[in-house]
Amino acid sequence: MKKVRFGKTGLMVSRVAFGGIPIQRISVPDAVGVVRKAIDLGVNFIDTANGYGDSEEKIGLAIKDTPRADLVLASKSMARDKKTLAEHIDLSLMRLGVDYLDLYQLHNVSTPQGREAAFAEGGAYEALTEAVAAGKVRFLGFSSHNIPLAMRIMQEIDFSTVQLPFNYVDDSAANEAIPLAEELDMGFIAMKPFGGGLLSDAGLSIKYLLQFDSIVPDPGIERLTEIEEIVRVVESVESGEGLTAVDRAAIDKVREEMGDRWCHRCDYCQPCPAKVGISTVLTVESFIRRMSYDGIITLARQGIETGRNCVECRACVSRCPYKLDIPKLIKEKMDIWDRYLAEHK
Repeated sequence: MKKVRFGKTGLMVSRVAFGGIPIQRISVPDAVGVVRKAIDLGVNFIDTANGYGDSEEKIGLAIKDTPRADLVLASKSMARDKKTLAEHIDLSLMRLGVDYLDLYQLHNVSTPQGREAAFAEGGAYEALTEAVAAGKVRFLGFSSHNIPLAMRIMQEIDFSTVQLPFNYVDDSAANEAIPLAEELDMGFIAMKPFGGGLLSDAGLSIKYLLQFDSIVPDPGIERLTEIEEIVRVVESVESGEGLTAVDRAAIDKVREEMGDRWCHRCDYCQPCPAKVGISTVLTVESFIRRMSYDGIITLARQGIETGRNCVECRACVSRCPYKLDIPKLIKEKMDIWDRYLAEHK
């Protein structure tokens, strides 16, 4: 598979990455098999996180016989304080069975409060810089669901990479964030290339993203058939088969069907007077599609349950740039959540 320069890191990475979140749902042998298959097919960039259940351990087992120099390994943490972030880096190294990580990212820096905590004295960023000095991490990055906030961080802090949502429906990063990353020579990781499970056609999704030479799509992979299909699409694009008129018409149809009834996770609707984690509640289906039951309970249940606090004051509606009927959507998503819980009793 073709390799591309990953921004100022200078690393040469595969045209697509392997996203490690879904393998927490499958058995160890199956997870090891799918990671090794990806490597065999030419994928050398593997991205996971401290909070993705046992994803790091499974990846560690899968890569133990692969020369370390052949891989670009990335992980990330939601910790915002120095002590916890440093512990998470060491834990990632142990789980993955490696001496260093090519990239470590502050995970989901999407609110002003989270940003302030991470970069304050004694914050997580201090642990990142110390990890680089100690040789535990080579390059630093961050991920976010708030593009305007992310762009401020990109200009203020000397990160090597940024990871933002980007797909043919949630395409706002194309206007300013991707050009800014190119200007700053930052590697750009496109998270949610399938819209967190909302977009089912891998061909459309990957071909759309590969129009952008400077980005690396990071699809979550769970099955052998998924990575095989994605690599086939990449190879077809590399051989000159881009988006066709039929593809573009199909994309336009999906965009029209989805309309404005989905959450972009910009969090402009916040703060909620009733303390509802609106973007978490409105993306409950994405959690269900991508994560194991235990993973959802550990990482997301507390946030999802805040949907029960909604008093339909509609303060959020006036703030939403996409004019979503948020209280109505919260009711719909909580019904989905309750059905999911009932199925797992």
